Amino acid sequence: MKSKKILIIIPAYNEEDNILNTYNGIIEFNKKNKTNYDAIVINDCSTDNTKKILEDNNIPHIDLIHNLGIGGAVQTGYKYAYKHDYDIAIQYDGDGQHDVLYVEKLIKPILDGKADMTIGSRFIDKDLDGFKSSAARRIGIKTISAFIKFASGKKIYDTTSGFRAANKNIIHDFSLSYPIEYPEPITNAEVLKKGYRVSEVPVVMKERGGGISSIRAWKNVYYMLNVCLVLISIKMRRYKKCN
Repeated sequence: MKSKKILIIIPAYNEEDNILNTYNGIIEFNKKNKTNYDAIVINDCSTDNTKKILEDNNIPHIDLIHNLGIGGAVQTGYKYAYKHDYDIAIQYDGDGQHDVLYVEKLIKPILDGKADMTIGSRFIDKDLDGFKSSAARRIGIKTISAFIKFASGKKIYDTTSGFRAANKNIIHDFSLSYPIEYPEPITNAEVLKKGYRVSEVPVVMKERGGGISSIRAWKNVYYMLNVCLVLISIKMRRYKKCN
């Protein structure tokens, strides 16, 4: 693993309450465990003190001049990973929900050549405690899971998990094309349709440390309808790998 270039992509929009602890947690983990995870924060045109915190603490980051949303911010990270020839890129929320302790487990199937992309899942090991999200969101996740299976023929349990790892081929794919809206469920279905190998890895997640979640659209039917409609369209499309 030490011979591999591994990048943690941290999208951040108005994360002044969390971003320093999130980044420092990765650096401290590297020191204690002699790991070599690089990290880059994608500041999605935050309107709070996120940019100042990044600058004052010399945290590697890219400042977007327009708010692109979670999809645009994450794709910026994948473009950076592709340009700098990383072997594995990991999506990692800036709100304190993800635990760097699970990165090794997340990337192991990729390092072992058994998966092209992995998803940190809250729902495949019921013995693990941790934050599972609200009951309403869990219902939504199950609904989207059914539509992803309809679209791709394969089941994903934690369809909206933002804790994911990708190998070089998928880094390249995502650097070229990545949805602005509903990025996790849509890319999960598209990656499966292209024939890539996807594995879910059991992880524990925490509640966000502060601030407001960027995914507030779960409160209305509009979000669910649009995700499901896009997944239906994916079912009807033909895909080929970009590589």
